[in-house]
Amino acid sequence: MNLSSILGDSRRLVYILGGAIGLMVFITLIFILRSFGGSSSGGTVTLQMWGVFDDQTAFDQALKDFEKANKGITVDYKVIPFKDYEQAVLNALAAGNGPDVWMIHDTWLPKDIDKLAPMPATFPDTKQPLMTVRQFKDLFVDVAYNDLVNDNKIYGMPLYVDTLGLYYNKDLFASAGIAQPPKTWAEFMDDVKLLTRLDASHNILQSGAAIGSARNINRSTDILMMLMLQSGVHMTSDDNSQATFAHSVDGQPVGERALTFYTDFTNPQKEVYTWNDAQDYSVDAFAAGKTAMMINYSHQIPVLRDKAPRLNWAVTPVPQASASDKRTYADYWPLTVSLQSKHPYEAWRLVHYLAADAGDVSYLNVASRPAGRHDLIDQQKNDPDLGVFAEQSLSARSWFQVDNQAIETIFADMIDNVNLGRQSIADALHEAEDKVSVLMSK
Repeated sequence: MNLSSILGDSRRLVYILGGAIGLMVFITLIFILRSFGGSSSGGTVTLQMWGVFDDQTAFDQALKDFEKANKGITVDYKVIPFKDYEQAVLNALAAGNGPDVWMIHDTWLPKDIDKLAPMPATFPDTKQPLMTVRQFKDLFVDVAYNDLVNDNKIYGMPLYVDTLGLYYNKDLFASAGIAQPPKTWAEFMDDVKLLTRLDASHNILQSGAAIGSARNINRSTDILMMLMLQSGVHMTSDDNSQATFAHSVDGQPVGERALTFYTDFTNPQKEVYTWNDAQDYSVDAFAAGKTAMMINYSHQIPVLRDKAPRLNWAVTPVPQASASDKRTYADYWPLTVSLQSKHPYEAWRLVHYLAADAGDVSYLNVASRPAGRHDLIDQQKNDPDLGVFAEQSLSARSWFQVDNQAIETIFADMIDNVNLGRQSIADALHEAEDKVSVLMSK
């Protein structure tokens, strides 16, 4: 064998070895990129997702579809009863074994923002966000943007947005000669007068509406807050440093007017007297045909059907103070990602799929919730049950609350203090405002 032959063989060997090394590097890079794109841990990822109210069936199909589209990611969903939910999440987070994805109430961001991971600005495989803030605002209704976007960062996504609607008994309306449900609060008051029946001793035989008290009306404080927002009340200062719902607006005592309007329905001296603390709980009273109207959320629909399958009722938009500036009150549980999650990219992919992608359609169909996405609202408009609530999500409002449960108690006490004659409207309102401001200063 001559020298040139030996050199030729050596060169071929070098080329072969170089090619093999290059191929190995290329394959390694592919695996690394796939690891970043689908799994921040480089292997199978199991996400823990915690929710409230929705059982496993609400997510079964959506989670199966997500796992099929995201190989290497599995999701364990756990539902916790409402009364235990918040404390269970807080305990788990404190112990370092909290969920990757969990639901918060729409008012919880102010108190829980330090526990949440905002959507990453970029994802390793695309170098782009899953969704920009502008895209979020275009896709979801305004109340979701106001509740879940802070400092130009997305902290959660809504699966749905529920609102307060007006339930009315069609038979009682027909008996009173009322052809249409009320669209304004003035019409509501007129209907209450026609629907209320009192005996000679001024005892309520039939209530026109479940409104005016605190403890025996489901979501009573939400109804009062909605009235305040409809009246133009500024619930907090512009910087959210203090409560301002007792302040005048343009020289008008709008907060006092809203509280007066609400509590007048329990005042025996008023023409609209129709309710008191002796009445049955509002949902039970409506189901039994003892009250003609009830203001509540869409989740009461299956409750009523179970309690009173023969009751002839319907739902209509909640009455308004202004036909040109419609407002109702929002209630929903968006999905968020825990700051403790070891898999934030995968967790946010899950949130995005369930709220902003095909998973939401699957969820809404099973859970029977009103949509909070503009594109899906159009699809639900004609739904006999959810159409009213879906359309109302476009005009839904909420407000900055540092502790919704404490504020609910403060508002309920305010109502009781007026109804029991312990305080004047002005004094009760200002005391409640001071208490909420104290919460906000902590």
